[in-house]
Amino acid sequence: MTAHDKTSTTNDGLTHFDATGQAHMVDVGSKNETHRIAVASGTIRMKPETLAIIESGTAKKGDVLGIARIAAIMAAKRTSDLIPLCHPLALTRVTVDFSIDTTHSSIHCTAQVETFGKTGVEMEALTAVQIGLLTIYDMCKAVDRGMMMMDIKVLEKHGGKSGDWTAAT
Repeated sequence: MTAHDKTSTTNDGLTHFDATGQAHMVDVGSKNETHRIAVASGTIRMKPETLAIIESGTAKKGDVLGIARIAAIMAAKRTSDLIPLCHPLALTRVTVDFSIDTTHSSIHCTAQVETFGKTGVEMEALTAVQIGLLTIYDMCKAVDRGMMMMDIKVLEKHGGKSGDWTAAT
């Protein structure tokens, strides 16, 4: 067995590098299968006029939030195709919710991803949020190229050896 075959953690705690500093996919074979959940969120800010178009359902490309929700779910399912060292996972549930904040002219996205497996789903939840927000941008860029995505983060995770974790508020 070479250094590339072993799962190891570098001195700085990084798990995707072996003892020689080479990138590798973490070996999760000996981990226990548990119910794993991750929740992530993010926000996109836009002009009030753009938000009004989304709310009214009059965007030229169609139902912005409906399409963004489907894109986010699809993205969660395809995370391992996008992030090189992510494991492909059989997801058991993906929910994506959008809330409109007219005061700040923004839309907040929250994604919850679940699986029963050997590795967590934080990357899938983060990918869902980011792609959901990018889809909103894509569908509305003709009227507002200045939209900004921000505050993309993991809010909580459950399951696995490390147990529960919740972001500080």
